Amino acid sequence: MKQIIAAAVLAAAALPAFAQDPVWDANKVTLHAQKLDDGIFAVIPDGASEMAAKGLPIATSGGFVIGNKGVLLIETMLNKRLLDQVLVLVAAETDKPVRWAVNTSYHGDHSYGNAFLPEGVEIIQHVNAATYIQKHFAEDTAFMIQNFGAGRGIEEVTPTKADILVGDGGSLTLNLGGIAVDIRDYGFAQTGGDLFVSVPSANVLWTGNPIVANAPALPWLLAGHVAETRDTLARVLATVDDKTRVVPGHGPVTDKSAIQWATDYLSELETDVAKAKAEGLTLDQTVAKVQMPDFGGYALKGWVHNALNVPAAYREAG
Repeated sequence: MKQIIAAAVLAAAALPAFAQDPVWDANKVTLHAQKLDDGIFAVIPDGASEMAAKGLPIATSGGFVIGNKGVLLIETMLNKRLLDQVLVLVAAETDKPVRWAVNTSYHGDHSYGNAFLPEGVEIIQHVNAATYIQKHFAEDTAFMIQNFGAGRGIEEVTPTKADILVGDGGSLTLNLGGIAVDIRDYGFAQTGGDLFVSVPSANVLWTGNPIVANAPALPWLLAGHVAETRDTLARVLATVDDKTRVVPGHGPVTDKSAIQWATDYLSELETDVAKAKAEGLTLDQTVAKVQMPDFGGYALKGWVHNALNVPAAYREAG
């Protein structure tokens, strides 16, 4: 656990600063609800489909599920403004109360809205995410302000303790009344505290950040663990089929091809970097050589692939 937390802190510090020009502006994002089945909705930023096709970074995607007992939110977003949009979208579909909210990771754009949830909402997190939030909240908010800009409501956020925890390798089936939601840890996927959320009866899956978006978006190996992440995504891939609707962490609703794309990328990354290192190439030489043109088109590839993923694979290669 300590190694996961330390790796996450170091990874956060390594991110590029978007302070003058945020990668996406939480004061301008507009969210909309996309119905996937009765009582099941994805929450997607406007313009996400067009942006994803161009490989552009997109604000957080999430969702909500309506049962007879109440509503479950998937992600609470970066700030009060965006959470309030989600609550308005929920209110347009039902008068049932929001009773649960699950964060797929500790990342602020998936969890900071916890501070502004209606009273009585039970927060569900992975135990590692909950520990990170309680121990490293000040560093995390400083990092988020640095990268997403001041004046985006992050300054108003306070840490909120989770009510229901999912342990390592654990799972939880939540009965909302007439509909069941599965919340599961498949293994290390980006933070060591990632949760995948599904509605099996409707064949819908929320992935959080391990699947950023459909191709050409690439996985962000913020804390490394190339092989573990690939193996985790392979386990997730084995649970879906051609009809599964996949809601990624930052993109439009897609299908299992997004998971396959990420898994294939990680496999080729591990193989190519290990081969370069075995040939005696330095890290810089390896970055220059391992460009993987078949996985091009992502606007952030210069940073995600060259500055994050290749170095992570190089450190972990035998």
